[in-house]
Amino acid sequence: MAANSVLADGVECYNMARISLGEGAIVSQRAFLCGGTHDYTRATNPLVTRPIEIGARAWVCAEAFVSPGCVVSEGCVVGARSVVSGVLEPWGVYAGNPAQKVKTRDFDPNK
Repeated sequence: MAANSVLADGVECYNMARISLGEGAIVSQRAFLCGGTHDYTRATNPLVTRPIEIGARAWVCAEAFVSPGCVVSEGCVVGARSVVSGVLEPWGVYAGNPAQKVKTRDFDPNK
């Protein structure tokens, strides 16, 4: 966790792989950061782990699910109860299941 990053009450960090939070990143109540899954194509269902990166000034809102290997890039907002995977564009606002980019985040660091 970098300076001024926050994990709110009830956040689950299932960190079988590295989970990193950039400076000023916020992860809100009851969000789930999931660093692992299973390879269901194999009879033994082996564990598969992938790191998660939450960028500087990103905000993962309440009860969102962040999938293994996801990069929530700098300044992104992940809406409440959204399910994200892959690499999100910097300063994008994402919502839904599966999460889709709904707009670009306007951000004024002086306010």
